[in-house]
Amino acid sequence: MGEMMRYETPSTAKEAVTLMAKEKGVAFILAGGTDLLVKMKAGMLEPDLVVDIKRIKGMADIKKTASGFSVGAAVPCSALTENAALVKAWPGVVEAANLIGSKQVQGRCTMSGNLCNASPAADSVPALVAAGAKVVIAGPKGNRKLAVEDVPAGVGRTNLKKGEIITAIELPKKLPKSGDAYLRFIPRTEMDIAVVSCGVNLTIDAKGVITKARVALGAVATTVLLVKDAAKAIIGTKLDAEAKAKLAAACSAACKPIDDKRGTIEFRIEVAGVLARRAAETAYARAGGK
Repeated sequence: MGEMMRYETPSTAKEAVTLMAKEKGVAFILAGGTDLLVKMKAGMLEPDLVVDIKRIKGMADIKKTASGFSVGAAVPCSALTENAALVKAWPGVVEAANLIGSKQVQGRCTMSGNLCNASPAADSVPALVAAGAKVVIAGPKGNRKLAVEDVPAGVGRTNLKKGEIITAIELPKKLPKSGDAYLRFIPRTEMDIAVVSCGVNLTIDAKGVITKARVALGAVATTVLLVKDAAKAIIGTKLDAEAKAKLAAACSAACKPIDDKRGTIEFRIEVAGVLARRAAETAYARAGGK
């Protein structure tokens, strides 16, 4: 054991940034702590500094804005379900966040933490990517925004620079006749890690033709994948059988999975296509497609 760990509870994002930027050792942000505290207990991490962001004003708030929704970095996932407007606009995102851990974990874990933990199997991330969500980052040089898909840099790594912290996740305004959905495959019925996951968000016109789409896959590469070919496969269609087959093929083709105890490469590639098809069907129905 070296120096004692410092625990700080700043009251502003600026203070938190300064603490993180000045720390020469290993510094971590504490939001829910459902990843951090577990790793510390297991001896996997020995932070020199832990910065608890829960007392920063606005960090635990969900705000409806002119451009959509802003979800503070310390908002627990269980609070998302209680926000009727958010559930109505982005059911897929809320469903995905609700799959993280147990009921107890739900009361603590956050989407920002889920994202920064940078597990390729993070549940809320593909749904956020499909939704076109962005993160608001505070740093020593001021604020910047980054698309959610640009945050993870690899397994356990993010593209945040020293001193930078996520203060909120911004979800765009739901477009008329749009729907989103998230599905994952797990070996057990709950409390498991995704073998493959998929988020789909789409918009249709008055005739039921898809005009816009975003498809994201989780757990099939080192980071979440935004699959542009999968979106192209269904844009301009009414999600007929041929479009769904092309969507599934595009998702399977995008996979760069690993073999592990939860699933083989072949299995993951196959399941990615199946999940994409089902998630697209749900999103299409939610958009009002017949």
